[in-house]
Amino acid sequence: MTTRPEPRTDHPLPDDALADRVRRLLGRRHPVVGVAAVTPGGTSTALLGAAPDADLEIGSVSKGVTGLLYVDALDRGEVSASTTLGDHLDLGGSAVGAVRLADLATHRSGLPRLAPGTHVLRRSVALWRHGTNPYGETLDELLDSVRPVVPGAPRPRYSNLGFALLGHAVAAAAGTSYPDLLRTRVAEPLALDPFYVARTPDELRPEALLGRSRRGKAQEAWTGEGIAPAGGIRSSLDAAARLTAALLDGSAPGLRALDPVAPLGRGAQVGAAWVTLDMRGRTVTWHNGGTGGFRSWLGLDRAAGTGVVVIAATAVSVDRAGFALLAELATPADRA
Repeated sequence: MTTRPEPRTDHPLPDDALADRVRRLLGRRHPVVGVAAVTPGGTSTALLGAAPDADLEIGSVSKGVTGLLYVDALDRGEVSASTTLGDHLDLGGSAVGAVRLADLATHRSGLPRLAPGTHVLRRSVALWRHGTNPYGETLDELLDSVRPVVPGAPRPRYSNLGFALLGHAVAAAAGTSYPDLLRTRVAEPLALDPFYVARTPDELRPEALLGRSRRGKAQEAWTGEGIAPAGGIRSSLDAAARLTAALLDGSAPGLRALDPVAPLGRGAQVGAAWVTLDMRGRTVTWHNGGTGGFRSWLGLDRAAGTGVVVIAATAVSVDRAGFALLAELATPADRA
């Protein structure tokens, strides 16, 4: 377990200085971008090109939240290390039903990245050509698509499908739906508003922002019940900053999700979704995300008690900016 740091006397970057730093790191590639920097001294935010109440897609950072919910369910005794998908989801006698939640949480389930079928290619082409939402399935439609799947050998393999099923299984174990589990165990206790799942376009808030592709084409919002635990959460910048602070101060549920338990690729380890890397003598815990029109990154230096979240409404990576800003928070004397 990571020891919480003693409070420091320094303060985060002033909001205007943070905004200036973001402009220099990202240039004009991201006309709409929000950044939050969290330290023991406080939180700074900068949202460029959008209203303060805009809600944004955080993409696969949703997996990190699902990891928290999974570990919280373990702590509550609702699931165990041996719990399988078939224990809580209607998968009949399919091979997928025998997959353990513990293996899903560390991307070791043997499941493919996406559910198979010709619709995957068709929807990917529609996304590229027209910016349409490639997802949108209900939970029942998702389960129908995975019953024929035969998992491969258990080895590290990043899977959107796996985390979608994990989140729905955890919710079913708690006797509720994933959107309601997110609301009652994360959003409401941590005062994250907005921080929600839109199952259909009708459930989007009026402030929901639409993103753009790398070429600047407008993209449909990625709504859908099925994909929600793997990439369907929407958040304001303020709510994402509050989540980051809660991960650092210990008030978030399921914090053991941050602790690495298995290797994931060269030099990386994984907890329940959260990836840990050693970078120049510092341990960084992070997850990124991408949808048709957004890119996101949330990273923590738990030893220093600092964190950064970056969300951009353009499908161009913000990872390098996130890592750079987090490193600067750990070395305040070097800030430009």
